[in-house]
Amino acid sequence: MMTNNNFELDCKKIHDSLSGLSLSQLIPSLSSLTILERKQLRETYKEVYGEDLINQLQKYDEDDFFSSMKFSTLSLWMLCPHDRDAFIAREALQQDETNFKALVEVFVGRKSSHVGLITQAYLKMFRRQLDQDIMNLDPPHPFQKILMALSASHKAHQVDISHHISKCDARRLYESGERSLGAIDEAVVLEILSKRSIQQLKLTFLSYKHIYGHDYTKSIKRGNYGQFGKALMVVVKCICNQAHYYAKGLYTSIKKGRRDIGTLARVLVSRADIDMDEIRSVFKEKYEKELGDVICESIPCGDYRDFLVALAAKSSYIFTN
Repeated sequence: MMTNNNFELDCKKIHDSLSGLSLSQLIPSLSSLTILERKQLRETYKEVYGEDLINQLQKYDEDDFFSSMKFSTLSLWMLCPHDRDAFIAREALQQDETNFKALVEVFVGRKSSHVGLITQAYLKMFRRQLDQDIMNLDPPHPFQKILMALSASHKAHQVDISHHISKCDARRLYESGERSLGAIDEAVVLEILSKRSIQQLKLTFLSYKHIYGHDYTKSIKRGNYGQFGKALMVVVKCICNQAHYYAKGLYTSIKKGRRDIGTLARVLVSRADIDMDEIRSVFKEKYEKELGDVICESIPCGDYRDFLVALAAKSSYIFTN
């Protein structure tokens, strides 16, 4: 086990474990570290061994799929949150088929101050502008417009939320969508997304249900809005109930096995410090099984499964940076 606040000894244990390619004894302790402790551990490792711990973890490319994923996921876990999200965004953009859901999670599931740090980290790490890379994706996709609107909202929105604005926006969404006989005015939707905070948007969708008797997502389904509607549906679901959104995403990724192991790792790592308690509770209520048990049913026994289960069991706290 790792020791409280003795980071030099902890670094030695990690260094020795990496030399032997075995981290099994350290997995529970590594998963329990807070953001600050992970940062201190990395700094100490650099001082003692002259190497970046993240780089050391990323060097390992095992023949075994799950062993490789173990080191990849551990390196994500050890990154500070905004660097991690910058890395996730870059990876999402570089895939053969852009992973728009990963990008939505970055822009919807983070505080505005954190999104600002992500864009700075992205520029520093990759010498590129995140907004520009999203806008320049080819072929064009409706997700691009929505992501650019959300990016603008993080830069411009007011902190305080307003019930009056939420009701006005709900009516505008109704007038420009459901009432328009199956059509949708994308410009109105994008304007609202670009000018309101995530919390304000959440209140707007609650007002929509209160005024019109059903969720806005039902209006999107009824309207047959094409690819724009499908993209909007993902964003609205993520805004309205993040714990439900992530619980469903975890279940789907687990059931797909190694075909979607990246989603499982990304969600567990990115939400462990934020709202894993709530996600775990929703997961159990929705699927009548413990999240950790479902992971154990689908991932082979070993260090990687132990690490994922430890993250799934983590008692989270609200990340406020």
